[in-house]
Amino acid sequence: MGRPPICTCGTIELWHGAVDAGNSQHVADWYTPSHIVHGFLFYALGWLLLRRRPVGERLVLAVLIEAAWEVIENTPFVIDRYREATIALGYTGDSVLNSAADIGWMVLGFLLAWRLPVAATVALAVALELLALWVIRDNLTLNVLMLLWPIEAVRAWQGGA
Repeated sequence: MGRPPICTCGTIELWHGAVDAGNSQHVADWYTPSHIVHGFLFYALGWLLLRRRPVGERLVLAVLIEAAWEVIENTPFVIDRYREATIALGYTGDSVLNSAADIGWMVLGFLLAWRLPVAATVALAVALELLALWVIRDNLTLNVLMLLWPIEAVRAWQGGA
């Protein structure tokens, strides 16, 4: 789909902490916690619907769903939706490196949910959501809300108004 393999800046960063055009271009950024939470949610969904299937099969299904989302997320339709409905005004899509890393972060979340007690997984999910909310005024919850049902007051708050 014409996505650049790495950031068009020419560098590869393990962590990109600034909220700027480098987001979704490197290995990890402030949206990484949302992909870890994806893993928690996919583990829970697999446990609810497919608990008789081996965990490896549920993980493969989770990877397929996350990979499908990474493809859909980088279509012009979704990129334009991010630009019009969220604070991601300059969003141009993910680099291939970032999409692959996002899948890896989801796998980490899935494996953590598999091994951690439920209460610890829920606490970690809440902590990751609150951390991103505090630092960048965005997280998985707001991202989904703003994509599906944009609220101008939330968008203004996210923009610092």
